[in-house]
Order: sequence, then structure tokens, then C-alpha cells
Amino acid sequence: MPNAEREGRLGNQNVFLSMAAVSSRLRRMDLNALEEIRQVKYRYLRCLDLKDWDGFADTLTEDALGAYGTRAVGEPLRLEGRDAIVGYMRDNLGPEITTVHFAGQPEIRVDGDTAEGTWCLEDTVIAKAFRVLIRGSAFYEETYRRCADGGWRISGIGYERTYEYSISLDDVPSFRLLADRWAPSPSRPGT
Repeated sequence: MPNAEREGRLGNQNVFLSMAAVSSRLRRMDLNALEEIRQVKYRYLRCLDLKDWDGFADTLTEDALGAYGTRAVGEPLRLEGRDAIVGYMRDNLGPEITTVHFAGQPEIRVDGDTAEGTWCLEDTVIAKAFRVLIRGSAFYEETYRRCADGGWRISGIGYERTYEYSISLDDVPSFRLLADRWAPSPSRPGT
């Protein structure tokens, strides 16, 4: 097939070079590290929403930095160290606050025992005591480190909101929580 015809049908040869480069890069990529990092992120979100503070703490390095860009509490938060991050979440996301966090579309770059990642976040917060529902979206920017025990942990986590809004539950008179994991059970004495 003549060159012009081949280039017309197959496009420029750079396409094939790019595919070869991608294939080579995939062979060098640590696919186990990628999966372990995804798992630590998913565990971070699950433990946060289920208020499993020990499990949540185990997803963070001791010197982790947190920079959360929520305006719902005034200015964005900057927390230094695992204890500060866990303490803040424990103190502010108790049983009267219901949260759900979804993160997806991860873009993770591994470099030996460190990595960087970007995740799309969507979250919902129902603050029953304040009669408010907060929804938002952001892009997490994170760093990770493989620790001495071989496990990956989050060493830096932060986001700036794409959007965030709140709705007073008083403005939605028909709003009812039909299930609430942390509500006192009427069948248990003393709750």
C-alpha cells in the first residue's frame, strides 16, 4: 500500500509510537500499588462515613496534612497530623451528622514508595441538629506514602470545592429520614 494511502487509513505513525510508549509504561507501572492506593482511599471514605475512627486513623500517616475546602464551617480547614485530622472529624461528625462520600475517576501516579492522586468527590451531609442538608463536589489532591509495614497511607489530602450548597430542612417540610443508622433505637432502654 502506498505511503499516502497508508497514512490516510492508519493516521500518522506517531499514533503507533504513542501506543508503544503507553504499553511500555503500563509494564513498568506498579499495578499492585495502584490497587492498594485505591483501597486505602475507599477505606478512608467508608470509615469516615461509618465513624470508624480507628480504621479512619489507619488510612493516614502520622504526619498527614489535611486541607479541606469546605465553606460550610466558615473558612477552609487546615489540619496538621493524623491526630488533628481524626480528632476534628470525630468531634464534628458525631451521630447527629450523617455523611456519605463518593470518590471516583482516580488519576494516580506512583513513584517508588510515594504517589500522588486526584479524585473526583461528591458528598452529602445531613446535620439533623442544625436542620440542614449540604451537598457538594470537589477534586481531592492527595499524596501517599508506603509505610514501614508495607501498607500505603494518605500523607496529604485536600480539596477545593467545585461547588457546595446547603438547604434548610425547614424549607422542605416533607423531608423525613426513613433510616438513620445513628438514631437512638426506641426498643433499647436508655437511648
